[in-house]
Amino acid sequence: MNAHLLNTLHNENCITTMQRISDDSIDLVLTSPPYDNLRHYDGYTFNFLITSQEITRILKPGGVLVWVVGDETRNGTESGTSFRQALQFMDNGLNLHDTMIYEKNSSTFPAQKASNRYTQIFEYMFVFTKGKPTATLICDKPNKWAGHKDYAGKLKNPVPDYSPRTNIWRYTTSKNSFGHPAPYPLELAKDHIKTWTTPHQTVYDPFMGSGTTAVASIELERNWIGSEISEQYCEIINNRVAQHSNQK
Repeated sequence: MNAHLLNTLHNENCITTMQRISDDSIDLVLTSPPYDNLRHYDGYTFNFLITSQEITRILKPGGVLVWVVGDETRNGTESGTSFRQALQFMDNGLNLHDTMIYEKNSSTFPAQKASNRYTQIFEYMFVFTKGKPTATLICDKPNKWAGHKDYAGKLKNPVPDYSPRTNIWRYTTSKNSFGHPAPYPLELAKDHIKTWTTPHQTVYDPFMGSGTTAVASIELERNWIGSEISEQYCEIINNRVAQHSNQK
């Protein structure tokens, strides 16, 4: 890894940035790319195939990619873009470690009164790994039988108060407004960073957007690298990074 790339934002196509990143050097790629036509990301699109190949190349053995994505519904059918992308990452050689759900506290768009489908309220969080990952699972799910032993007395210790959470994570989205059309919650980024990395490891976001991945990395003492092609969004990111860096 080139040290001068660490903790910096690059106002350019993410492919250009990744071409300067060494093979097998990134611990976690955490991002939500522009998908279908659900949002207007300052008018930009991206070359998914080359992007996916570059992400696969720069991940360390044991590294993790978290790909937060959804599907547009058009002419009565969902696009299936998320699944096509998942299959491409697998074709690139990554393992589909987990298909997680990011559940929102409210729907992104108001339900149509005459609609024939249920209100959309989640996105996929595909977790890909380059080999076997190391994880620090978040244990915040209360155990019903906390403090008890099983009936046969086989447990040496009583059931703990908490166990690892499920793979459906729920977050409030209403407080996330930074002048970007689709910022994901800060806690979502922090929870993945805490799960898949340790302090001073490196997190890369190829579609930095409003800078949430960078802010989460700063708060958790991880190195970060970001790419964002929009100058408008880069200004948002730089302001947020400066604010959080001054608070450290």
